[in-house]
Amino acid sequence: MNSILVGLFLYLIVVLVIGLKTAGRNKTHVDYLLADRKLGPVTIALSERASGESAWLLIGLPGAALAVGFLEIWTVVGCLSGIIFSWLFIAVPLRNLAGKYNSLTLPDLIANHFKDGGKSIRIISSLIITFFFTFYVAAQFNGAGKVLNVTFGISHLNGMLIGAGIILLYTILGGFYAVVWTDVVQAIIMFSTLVILPIAGVIELLSTDTTHLNELSPALLSFTGGKTGIVAFLAILGGLSWGFGYTGQPHLLARFLAIRDSSEIKKGRIIAFSWAIPAFFGAFFMGVVGIALFGKGQFSDPESIMPFMATHLMPGYLAGILISGAMAAMMSTADSQLLVTASAITEDLFHKVGKKEFTPEKLLLVSRIATIVVGITAFILAYTSTGLVFSLVSYAWSGLGASFGPVLLCIIYWKKITREAAISGMLTGALTTIIWKNIPTLQNLISERFSSYILAFFVIITVSLLTQRKKPAAFS
Repeated sequence: MNSILVGLFLYLIVVLVIGLKTAGRNKTHVDYLLADRKLGPVTIALSERASGESAWLLIGLPGAALAVGFLEIWTVVGCLSGIIFSWLFIAVPLRNLAGKYNSLTLPDLIANHFKDGGKSIRIISSLIITFFFTFYVAAQFNGAGKVLNVTFGISHLNGMLIGAGIILLYTILGGFYAVVWTDVVQAIIMFSTLVILPIAGVIELLSTDTTHLNELSPALLSFTGGKTGIVAFLAILGGLSWGFGYTGQPHLLARFLAIRDSSEIKKGRIIAFSWAIPAFFGAFFMGVVGIALFGKGQFSDPESIMPFMATHLMPGYLAGILISGAMAAMMSTADSQLLVTASAITEDLFHKVGKKEFTPEKLLLVSRIATIVVGITAFILAYTSTGLVFSLVSYAWSGLGASFGPVLLCIIYWKKITREAAISGMLTGALTTIIWKNIPTLQNLISERFSSYILAFFVIITVSLLTQRKKPAAFS
């Protein structure tokens, strides 16, 4: 166990050193929020992938595959489709729009596009980001508690305190520079974990006499989870609907805003796709192999499968490094989300809506204070929440994706969208997610990830057609 701790400790030292080394590079809040748009395609691609796939990919998806079996393959297909679509059809036009409007944040870009003099778009979008990202960050802190509890027997609360403390420290110190460069390290470790552990599991399965293949029931081996007819169709649709969210996640879209030039996005795609495809299938097979190797009855919490496999199949030091992949997944997402939330509060609410004219240094201080406040709030939510990481991420993913994805796609590809429609679409996406998630009957019918996104699109198109004559001239 000591050797596992050494591997994890070495990783934590690396990310803290990066935070300290990059602290001096933040002179203004533009540096803190977007690294002054000086990042290249390799860095951006690895950072986008590490930020996009949080504790959900290392902890949640293997746990879901352990629980429901081959039905979870549709989540993999949906996510990969969303990643590919986002890089192919959103990245370049979004970076060009950000340059045109000189926007640091997604709310700023949307508001500038519609010349939102009344500031309604900035306020609504910033509040949506703050609300859902608090749940998202809470899921990462929750995941940190689970990993450290399973691996070292540390209490869930103390595990969350350790994870949250380290994330907040290097994010506050280094800002976007620290977030991106730690993401690069974290992306490599995450990828290694997601590829090595499933392979090690298969090797162990083939070489052992004791397996739990009898627990692989027909339902677990079915791509529809044993369901038939319309119920099977809706179950598949629920998995595929994860792909919708990639079009509207502010912490992923921020990477496209920060790249040096839109011409470099083509290089970034290759790296992003090469990372995502093996990683997602690795997470899925980790859960499936885990059933056959250890049995479902081994786990009171299915989301403990990843650290359990690492400690039982790998030598100590290597297990520590691979388990740090889970910590890396949490950190790489939580730090990005903290930073995006801080940017919404500082740049959009405080600076633009509040019209507070402060020096760049003062805005940098406000950004750091906002990061701390959101982090503490998320920690309290994580401590009081009983939800699984998978469930918390699904909720936040749905709310953010439905609030911003349809609006952004229409801004890029449908010029008839109006300011009123954008506001209506954002509110529909957020409120539908909140309502749908809390009505079990609707939940059992179809995921809120699908319903909220489709309803938001419908409202945008309808309101746009009704308010065409009121559409203001585009910002230039």
